[in-house]
Amino acid sequence: MPGRPAHPGPAAASAPPGGSPEAALDVHALTTAAKELVEGAFPPLWVRGEVSDFKAHRNGHWYFQLRDQEAQLRCVVWSAAARRLPAPPDDGMQVVALGQMTVWPVRGDLQFSIRQLEAAGDGLWRKALEQTRRRLEADGLLDPARRRPLPRFPRCLAVITSPDGAAMHDVISVARARSPEVQLVVVPAKVQGEGAAESLVAALERVYRWGGADALIIGRGGGAREDLWAFNDERLARVLAASPIPTVSAVGHEVDVTICDLVADVRAPTPSAAAELAVPARREVAARVAALASRLAGAAQRHEQRAGAALRQVRRVLVQQSVRVVEQRGARLGALAGQLEALSPLATLHRGFSVARSPEGATLKRRDQFPDGVPFTLWLHDGIVDAVATGSRPRPDRSPGPPPEEHG
Repeated sequence: MPGRPAHPGPAAASAPPGGSPEAALDVHALTTAAKELVEGAFPPLWVRGEVSDFKAHRNGHWYFQLRDQEAQLRCVVWSAAARRLPAPPDDGMQVVALGQMTVWPVRGDLQFSIRQLEAAGDGLWRKALEQTRRRLEADGLLDPARRRPLPRFPRCLAVITSPDGAAMHDVISVARARSPEVQLVVVPAKVQGEGAAESLVAALERVYRWGGADALIIGRGGGAREDLWAFNDERLARVLAASPIPTVSAVGHEVDVTICDLVADVRAPTPSAAAELAVPARREVAARVAALASRLAGAAQRHEQRAGAALRQVRRVLVQQSVRVVEQRGARLGALAGQLEALSPLATLHRGFSVARSPEGATLKRRDQFPDGVPFTLWLHDGIVDAVATGSRPRPDRSPGPPPEEHG
């Protein structure tokens, strides 16, 4: 080729890579070498700065700039590291980041690959917590009205915690001291670190599928904010809120408040306090039973007194009504007696009338019933007269009027 020697000369053959046109490096080799050189020169270190131009890629990576008054540094948080952080930073947020200076060979960009990120104070943690809280509140999961009371006399309690932590031993010892009859079923779960939230969700779902517990306690002992962070996981909070049985959240110490505390039916300041809330003490149960028995006896006595008073009142009312009924019936009976007296044949006889009867006792009312020589009796108001018919004749006057006093 014109302008180029057919064979490299001795100088070209001895030149280092990139030291001559003949020993030129390709771009990828140079950027790769720069990457190795930069990473070798800078160990992982913490850098302080202000976040700007934050962008979250759909593949999960975060890109932004860290800057101060005099310089700026291109930064990247790969998706694997981003998943371990509580929340993405906001533009203008002051942060400190642990990372490694490197070069991206594809573009030759110098960048800072971040592994850990902390905002000034607890900004990222507080932001993540507030975002989760707002989403749960919008769905009504933080409404106090949905909280259920714990069963007064549980037979079986599920306890979700680490099998190696002090929380499990605290719950067992307190529960056994209060009521040995209550059965405790420990469902082991990871309570901190990578995969802790998933492990807690799996433990909850096991308890739900089993269905043998009257209530459940979920929690762990105290620790740093990062150690308790699994209990702020949104999916865990939603699964806990969907529990078919009452729940007690006991995470850390009294000053530690997590999302699980907000969605549980009862929040206990410590695991020991959770056991006290969920398991009634035997002496307390006995005292309650005695109090209930006393109340029942008092209620029965009061009921008996009220029933006796009501019975006496009913008796008085019945007596008064009976007297009125008897008086009313007596008056009516007297009236009926007067009517009967007025209609009685004996009363008619007292007014001067008489009644003729045959020897058989039949009343003789017509003239043709008195043939000559037939004996009959004549009933008067003061006695009976025996008589014999000697003849009969019609009445001379048939107009209405009093009958004659004598009859025969």
